[in-house]
Amino acid sequence: MTRRWFGSVRSRATLAATVVVAVALLAAGAAVLLSLRSDLTGQAESEAASAARAVAVELSDGRPYDKLTGLDEDDRPVQIVDERGRVVAASEDLERVTGTGADTARPGDPGGRAGGDADDDADDSDDANGSDGPDDDDPAPRGEVDSDTDFSTGTATIDGTTADYRFAAVEVEFEDRGKFTVYAGAPLAAERSAVGTATTAMLIGFPLLLAVVAGATWLVTRRALSPVEGIRREMAAITASEDLARRVPVPATHDEVARLALTTNETLAALESSVERQRRFVADASHELRSPIASLRTQLEVGAAHPELLDLDGAVTDTVRLQTLAADLLLLARLDAGERPGDARFDLGALAREHAEGRAGVAVTADEVPVAGSRAQVGRVLTNLLDNARQHARSAVTVGVRAEGEWAVVAVADDGDGVPEADRERIFERFVRLDEARSRDDGGAGLGLAIARDVAVRHGGTLTVGRAPAGGALFELRLPRAR
Repeated sequence: MTRRWFGSVRSRATLAATVVVAVALLAAGAAVLLSLRSDLTGQAESEAASAARAVAVELSDGRPYDKLTGLDEDDRPVQIVDERGRVVAASEDLERVTGTGADTARPGDPGGRAGGDADDDADDSDDANGSDGPDDDDPAPRGEVDSDTDFSTGTATIDGTTADYRFAAVEVEFEDRGKFTVYAGAPLAAERSAVGTATTAMLIGFPLLLAVVAGATWLVTRRALSPVEGIRREMAAITASEDLARRVPVPATHDEVARLALTTNETLAALESSVERQRRFVADASHELRSPIASLRTQLEVGAAHPELLDLDGAVTDTVRLQTLAADLLLLARLDAGERPGDARFDLGALAREHAEGRAGVAVTADEVPVAGSRAQVGRVLTNLLDNARQHARSAVTVGVRAEGEWAVVAVADDGDGVPEADRERIFERFVRLDEARSRDDGGAGLGLAIARDVAVRHGGTLTVGRAPAGGALFELRLPRAR
């Protein structure tokens, strides 16, 4: 089922785009929430620290607990705790608190002054009744406010309402009374509310956005791939009809799909040309084979009926021509099948002298030039070129082998009539013979030059024809020199 649902490019592209966007949205949403929470918590810490430090400064000045202005705020809990953990002062409406390190929310004696305890208050009462003690006009002891601020998170209940708070703790130290810690809280309701609202918005918006992304990707991918579907349908129709003349539609988008269509049409054109070439090859081969076979059969039938009339020489000639034609056809079939030429090293000059040896009227000037490939196939090229030159020459054929840069060059020239410029490419086509070479005995099948060029190309070289200095044809075979 999963393979069926995601078996198309469109489905996979939609899924991939949706997953990527979902991951990006989750990462972005988490970053936004963390940043929002950090900012709001930092704001609450700043407010709490400011309130705690204000109370600490008043406390350090020796102001009595009931005169501390920070204890009068209704929405901000404040506690003052001595170094033994006892609450000595707190906000008026504070009922319960956590996160300050104190066991209770309210002090046992809210009327004292900084550093005061029960015994000190009793001494103050005795002083009011006339006993010895410090004068009420004496200045209160001053304390030192610590520059560091600690933070903690807790809850506080004020007027029956419980909420979360961020507490700031500032220490005040007196030389004679010890150390006191002022706790002041700032509400975290705004942070909780903002984070909750943002989370809710994301939970609602993210699925909608993912749905939009998936739908848009589906539609865009469908539109982008519609030309591909058109190409597929046309290719299916071409395959069914076997009409290689048809071509796939090319969209006017100038993108990868358009280039795919152009390449497909080029492939179809090459395939059409190859098939047509193969059909012509089969037809021409059948025609060329029919003539010597029919002639040979006729001669054999006449010889069977009238032995005295048997043309033995003609039968042998037809048999040799048939054998040569069959060998040429087999070689062309191997070349068309992509037979590799091999990588054997041999001397092209020596090979040219070997194939020219014993041929009348052939002069050879050959340097030692090493090449790599199939020695037999290159030898077949030289044989075909020499046979062609000797057939059309009036009296002389020259063969030259030389090195020319990165190439090994074989030049075969004759003093015949040459090849007309208009036919200099056509003569390399299979079964093509010029008018003066169409006789069965002298013209051959028209495969020699076609085989020679195919072998040259498959060895990484070229075979061309031009005009020789003596006026005849000049064939130049170029092959890469062996390193």
